[in-house]
Amino acid sequence: MISRLRGRIEEILDNSIIVDVGALGIEVSVPAAHLPTYRIDQAVFLYTHFHVREQELALFGFATDEELRLFELLIGVSGVGPRLALNIISTLPPDSIRLAVANDEPGLLTRVPGIGKKSAQKILFHLKDKFTPSEIDMWGAAGISDADTEVIDALTSLGYSVVEAQRAMQGLPKDIEGVEERLRAALSQLSP
Repeated sequence: MISRLRGRIEEILDNSIIVDVGALGIEVSVPAAHLPTYRIDQAVFLYTHFHVREQELALFGFATDEELRLFELLIGVSGVGPRLALNIISTLPPDSIRLAVANDEPGLLTRVPGIGKKSAQKILFHLKDKFTPSEIDMWGAAGISDADTEVIDALTSLGYSVVEAQRAMQGLPKDIEGVEERLRAALSQLSP
């Protein structure tokens, strides 16, 4: 099994990169959020998951061990294949996924293309037992209010990514209350 990969980026494709590891060029599917950070001839180190199917061999690569662990937990959920798991990690950072699990917030996962409410609930139910109690307590304490959920929805409908919207929400002072006020403050943080 291939558990790690070190080499130089030879080519950047739509959803993957070709890594030159000496005499071999290995195609590795990576989270879409990482693709803009990669450059041709850049040294790269990836934690990998080698996925074997009847008709296909695929290698999935991640910048951190945490992303790899989360990917492997996600593909353990019935109905979640490696492409959907990669899409989840591409759309939501690991902290947001833990937050969704800790607060039983399927709405966070439904922002991922291809995941409906029923699938999101199934994923949360499966992942609940996979995190340690300290991880759940730590992220459960952070909480996300209904107002914050509405603001994130509004920001994503305006064209911001889920990650951008969540970062803007995290930077807001706690004394700003109400959906409209929080939305104005978030937009001011997002504008250059």
